[in-house]
Amino acid sequence: MKKQILALSLGLMSIGMFAQKNELKAAEKAIKKNDFKTAKAAILPLESMEGSMDAKYEAKYYYLKGATYGKTNVEKAAEAYNKLFEVEKASGSSKYTKIATPKLNELILFVSEKAIKAYSTDKDYKSATKDFYLTYKLSPNDTTFLYNAAVSASLEKDYDTSLKYYNELQKIGYTGITTQYLAVNKASGATENLGTKENRNTMVKFGTYTNPTDKVSESKQPEIIKNIGYILINQGKNDEAIVVIQEARKSNPKDLNLLLNEAQLYIKLKQMDKFGELMQEAIELDPTNPSLFFNLGVVNQNEKKTEEAIKYYKKAIELKPDYGDAYMNLAVAILAGEEAIVEEMNKNLSNFKKYDELEGKQKELYREALPYLEKADELGRTEDTVKSILNIYDLLEMTEKADALRVVYKEMRGQ
Repeated sequence: MKKQILALSLGLMSIGMFAQKNELKAAEKAIKKNDFKTAKAAILPLESMEGSMDAKYEAKYYYLKGATYGKTNVEKAAEAYNKLFEVEKASGSSKYTKIATPKLNELILFVSEKAIKAYSTDKDYKSATKDFYLTYKLSPNDTTFLYNAAVSASLEKDYDTSLKYYNELQKIGYTGITTQYLAVNKASGATENLGTKENRNTMVKFGTYTNPTDKVSESKQPEIIKNIGYILINQGKNDEAIVVIQEARKSNPKDLNLLLNEAQLYIKLKQMDKFGELMQEAIELDPTNPSLFFNLGVVNQNEKKTEEAIKYYKKAIELKPDYGDAYMNLAVAILAGEEAIVEEMNKNLSNFKKYDELEGKQKELYREALPYLEKADELGRTEDTVKSILNIYDLLEMTEKADALRVVYKEMRGQ
């Protein structure tokens, strides 16, 4: 009885090997004819045998499976190719690896191009998220695709997925730091990125390029931390958001970008006192940054601390004489004093002497603000700057200037 059972088992094994061989032959022929429907029909029954596939057919099977599914099911094809690489690496062979590697690279390029088109051209962030992440899974060393997937998911407002990918980036220690290998093109005089250090050095050696330099990009870590914080706030997890960025700052207390990102979280939380504190801290780290003083001006102006706001706007202008927004906000801060004057004027409508005195103060305020408005208009003309200046010209009875500017204002409004 034992011999009969053994014979029966061997018989079944032979039938299995015979079936594998025939199906693989059928799939191979179909692929050569680009008949992928027939190839799939041949491969499909073998998928259930993957755990017991005959060793001598295993590599060929995974190669044919990858070729069968190709661009119609990229995930399945890539999984098959990667399994092939694993099998041949273990056996010391590379027969199918050599022909499968370029096919896998084609799939990676195909999916990445789909992702880029969906993101840049179609603004289809859902598809972009899926294909950027798939590209990353196909080529795990290309971690930028994981970052792109996280950004795309956030734009799609799929915050759960975005947070998952950002956390994955944190886990693998992604920084996004890249190095550009630059040199000056002798013919055009333009600085160009020549891709690799070796290529750049070769071009310089040939004499077609000069002045080789390296340009290292900033780390994306602060931005990732900021985005994680924003997502947590959008999910109503305010405390978690603050903890995330404060923990990051503990390891990099002098990182200005992380500090500013924490400050921006407090803007979203409408905690302007905390924002102001952090901006003061930022100024200590970077005392010549005009944007920091400008932001402090905005904070103080919103809190009705007009004199403080004026001081910070003037400091921003001192550091950056062409800071148009600072000139505009400075003028607005100065004119904020008009509210109290007008209130007093309304109380003294019958007291002509007092009224005239207050009107004189009002005009002095206009004269003080006017040069800053004119400078803001000079640096970046808008309807708002022109309208504001025109109103002051009229109130100060500067008729000639008002008439000339009124023509400009009407043209801007298409009248």
